[in-house]
Amino acid sequence: MTYKYAYQHNKDHEAIALGKDLPISSKQSIEICKYLRGKKVSAAKKILNDVAALKKAVPYTRFHGDTGHKPGIGPGRYPVKASLAILQVLTNAEANAQNKGLDAEQLHVVHLMAQEASRPWRYGRQRRIKAKRTHIEVVVAEHKDEKQ
Repeated sequence: MTYKYAYQHNKDHEAIALGKDLPISSKQSIEICKYLRGKKVSAAKKILNDVAALKKAVPYTRFHGDTGHKPGIGPGRYPVKASLAILQVLTNAEANAQNKGLDAEQLHVVHLMAQEASRPWRYGRQRRIKAKRTHIEVVVAEHKDEKQ
């Protein structure tokens, strides 16, 4: 089965990874993806680990109704479950890049996107509750730093 990515990637210098039907919130995933897009992979992994350890908050810019302010960033939260799921997909993308022969120290997050997946009904005697499902796309590319 093939999957159509929303990003047309260069197969030689970029590596991709996909997390399908992850049981995480789409709104939280969108905020995390917006925050990490364009960063180095090592910095993004450190941020996600800090969010999971409740040391650093993710700034919320779109879905911030009734969200308390955090020091230095304004409205933000600590989406632990979504951070750990995105960290796993990002780690898979980094492993795919190393398998292709790309330098792990020079990897940047080129494309990081969350999409709503199908939401099946929960089982049991609940009153019509749907499950949360999200697709995560990650594309990492090798960029050389000019400051060296």
